[in-house]
Amino acid sequence: MKVRKAVIPAAGFGTRMLPATKAVPKEMLPVLNKPCIQYIVEEAVYSGIEEILIITGRAKKAIEDHFDRSPELELHLEQSRKSTMLTEVQAISDLVDIHYTRQKTPLGLGHAILCAKSFVGNEPFAVLLGDDIIQADEPVTRQLLSQYQDTDRALLGIQPVPTKDVSKYGVIEPVKGTAATNVPLPVHRIIEKPSEAEAPSNLAVLGRYVLPPTIFDALEDTPVGHGGELQLTDAIERLAALNLVDAYQFQGIRHDIGNLEGWLKANLAFGLEDPNLASSMRAWLADDHIRSRLASF
Repeated sequence: MKVRKAVIPAAGFGTRMLPATKAVPKEMLPVLNKPCIQYIVEEAVYSGIEEILIITGRAKKAIEDHFDRSPELELHLEQSRKSTMLTEVQAISDLVDIHYTRQKTPLGLGHAILCAKSFVGNEPFAVLLGDDIIQADEPVTRQLLSQYQDTDRALLGIQPVPTKDVSKYGVIEPVKGTAATNVPLPVHRIIEKPSEAEAPSNLAVLGRYVLPPTIFDALEDTPVGHGGELQLTDAIERLAALNLVDAYQFQGIRHDIGNLEGWLKANLAFGLEDPNLASSMRAWLADDHIRSRLASF
């Protein structure tokens, strides 16, 4: 069965980026001149996804407005003869069929995914976290979908992380005798935010999943876990106990724009890739005054 649908959870408060996120959703923070969530929607579209559900919350209306038509702006651009900008703005609202639903109470990622049950139906679906941008030659979701064959199984996008950072992620333990390669590996178990001592590996799930519809039954049977929230990781662990979870080490650089360091790095990395900015940014970074200033910190 082709994976046609994607779910983008975007209901969090964004507390790590306050005060910027007091009135602006963290998913709308710009990386260069484009909000983070547009990169994520585009990744889904370029991976062949046909319908997207964005899970929002209170004070997230700006997300819906961004992907909607803006007749006043379009008229202004047309009258100003800014045809390139007009085309770009119109293209945003024509990207894909986007639906929205609210997570009325912030009860965790697992609860957010449960909000998508009626949208997904009895189909496998992709999940792209709303504050994770991944720079890749091939969109990461497409990488996962190209490896996804058994619709009864879950497939997790993973990469190695520094051991000191394992407590930030869901961390997998591969089935004994397997190793991360260019093919999916079976997952024995997965632990949400383990300590360094508890972590079974340094292979972390980084914001991309392909999940079977049976995940909803697992979520409904999963008790509240870490942080008093319903954890998607705990439900995936139930599938792993049935030998129904694989992991795939995708290619790309992941940026967590939910924290200041990640957001700054994302802007720098994308700026250095932009043909209109790259040469001037490299010249600025190479300037003796700038280099000495940076070295003094």
